[in-house]
Amino acid sequence: MTEQAAALTPERVLRRLEWRVLRRLDGRLQGDYRTVFRGTGVDVADLREYQFGDDLRHVDWNVTARTDVAHVREYLEDREVTAWLLLDLSASMDFGPVQRHKHVVLTEVAATVAQLLSRGGNRVGALLFDSGVRETIPPASGRNQVLRILSRLLRPAVPAAGTTDLGAALRATLGILRRRSLVVIISDFLSEPGWQGLLGQLARRHDVVAIQVVDRREFDLPAVGTIYVEDAETGEVIFVDTDDPGFRRRLAAAADERQATLVAELASAGLDLHPVATDDDLVRALFRLAHLRRRARSGGRRW
Repeated sequence: MTEQAAALTPERVLRRLEWRVLRRLDGRLQGDYRTVFRGTGVDVADLREYQFGDDLRHVDWNVTARTDVAHVREYLEDREVTAWLLLDLSASMDFGPVQRHKHVVLTEVAATVAQLLSRGGNRVGALLFDSGVRETIPPASGRNQVLRILSRLLRPAVPAAGTTDLGAALRATLGILRRRSLVVIISDFLSEPGWQGLLGQLARRHDVVAIQVVDRREFDLPAVGTIYVEDAETGEVIFVDTDDPGFRRRLAAAADERQATLVAELASAGLDLHPVATDDDLVRALFRLAHLRRRARSGGRRW
C-alpha cells in the first residue's frame, strides 16, 4: 500500500485489492477458490476401506473393530463454511519496509481471503491477538463484514504489554468453535512457547491454514554498519556491527534454525507453513498457496 495513512479507508483498500489482487487471482484460480479456502464437510456420505494416505482422523473405529479391517468415513462437502481469521497484531508485525511492513501484508491477505470466502456466501469472523485476545469479530457474510474486519485492522493499535501469545488465541478459538470450521492463522509465529499442542488440537477438529508473514531482513540482515537494534517483542535494545560477516552468519543461522523448528512443529500437527514475504507479489503468493493445498489434497493429505 502506498497511500498515506489518512487515506486508508476500508472501502478504498478493498477496492484496490479487488482491482489489483482479486481480479487477477480469480483469473488464475478460474473460480476454484473453494478448493483453496474451504473446509471439509461434516455430513457422512459413505464408508470404505482405508487406503494408504487417508486421514487417520476419518477412521471409523467402531466399524474397524467389528470387521477387523480399517474403514474411513467419506464426507459430503458443506455448501457453506464458517471461517475464522486469527490475526496477529503484535509489535513484531510492524517490522519491514516503511510502506509495506508485515502488518500491511497481514491486512491485505486477511481482506483478500475474507472477500473470496464472503463472495460465496460463507460467513467470516476474526479474532485479533497480541499478548492475549484483543478483539473478536463474530462471523457474518457479505462485503460489509469484510469492511468491518478491514476497519479494525486499519485502526492504529495501542501497544500491548508482554510478548505475543499465540496460545491464548488458539485456546480462545477452541472455546468458540462448536462445529467444524475453516481457521486461517496469519502471523509471523514469533510467540511465547506452549501453542504447539493447542494447534494440534485445533487441526484435529478443524481445517487450518497457517500463513506466515515474514520480511527477508529477518533472515539476512544487510551490512549497514553499527546500529542499535530493538526486539519488538521484548523491547530489549542491543548495539550490533552489521558489517561483521561472522555476526551476520550467526544471525542467519539462528533464523534458519527457528524457521526449521516452526516448519517441523506445524508438520507434527499435519499442517504446512505458507510464507508470504513483505516483497512478495500477493497474487503469486496466494496462487502458490492454492497450488500447494490442491496438490496436498490430490495426494490424500488432510488439510
